[in-house]
Amino acid sequence: MEDGEMNSMMKVWLSIFASLTYCYIIGKMIPKGLTRLLCVLPIVCLFLVLPLELTSIHFGGMTAFFVAWLANFKLLLFAFGKGPLCLDPKISFGRFVSVACFPIKILQIPPQKPNLNGHSHGNQSQKSHLNGHDRQKLISRKGPHKSFLNYATKGLLLAMLVATYDYSDYIHPKIMWLLYCFHIYFFLEIFLAMLASVVRTLSGLELEPQFNDPYLSTSLQDFWGRRWNLMVTSILRPIVYDPIIYTCKNFIGRRWAQGVAILGTFLVSALMHELIFYYLGRVKPTWEITWFFLLHGVCLPVEIALKRAVNGRWQFPRPIQTILTIGFVIATGFWLFFPPFLACKAGVRAIDEYAAVRGYLKEAGHACFPWIFQKICWLVNIQRFD
Repeated sequence: MEDGEMNSMMKVWLSIFASLTYCYIIGKMIPKGLTRLLCVLPIVCLFLVLPLELTSIHFGGMTAFFVAWLANFKLLLFAFGKGPLCLDPKISFGRFVSVACFPIKILQIPPQKPNLNGHSHGNQSQKSHLNGHDRQKLISRKGPHKSFLNYATKGLLLAMLVATYDYSDYIHPKIMWLLYCFHIYFFLEIFLAMLASVVRTLSGLELEPQFNDPYLSTSLQDFWGRRWNLMVTSILRPIVYDPIIYTCKNFIGRRWAQGVAILGTFLVSALMHELIFYYLGRVKPTWEITWFFLLHGVCLPVEIALKRAVNGRWQFPRPIQTILTIGFVIATGFWLFFPPFLACKAGVRAIDEYAAVRGYLKEAGHACFPWIFQKICWLVNIQRFD
């Protein structure tokens, strides 16, 4: 990674933290509503511009995802007193920034219900426990976190994938696309797990797991709603899905409104993906990604309608459901999603960035531990003469 890119990265994130400081103060001074929205809109516009300062696939892509998409949507909800930034009116500055920047979802602790005699349920030890540190309005959501072995295995597979790219000239292009699928999934899950560990250590918060074994999905509803990119699902619901349901249900009925809401949600997701791909490649969109998400936005309501019609009377065995679901996602991805991905040379640039990181680590190791490298070179020369 070039020094210029690292400097740009630091400037961008210093701007993000300064902007969120402003938003935190605005939340304390200005009530929710139109006035707060007008105060937040300049930050939303700034967050749309900041990723343009970064050119790397990894830094630029993750910054665009965290800031231009998630943070902006959270700030728009925040303007109206909704969303994760408004769950606790006494939220601390550190927690406000963490929740705004990263895929964090916090749940409220439900209040204890009183007994008929006016006392709360549970024994005295439970009461004293609730009166301590854990008696707070907000707690972190502890999702289905995986074991270290699970992440280590995926990290090893990711390293093997990266090594395979050295032989890409000898691999069929469609096989390479399939490897890119696994690469994207492994990288995102491992990176976000590492980020979760850092945030958990510094703030005590839990990051919402972004993935829940999507390769085990048994339907499109299962894939998009419960297994893939879960934080995006949870943020799109209050800002797109729920308002469309609320607006349309009185005109066309809740069942039809659900289909319209699903399509609208996929449309917004498509536009945000087009924006992120523009950040990555700076090329004019071809709208193939939009068609990919619109196709799934149409197929998902159809799938739900078929499930209702069958009503559990008949279904494929679970392995067949998984094969059909993942096969459909991959086939439509090959058709509509990956051409723009390849057009912006994301795969090639990612490989170059991995090579740059390897070179940087090698130089840093040589500078920090020169005696180790001298020893290795000495051993190599000894073996050569032998």
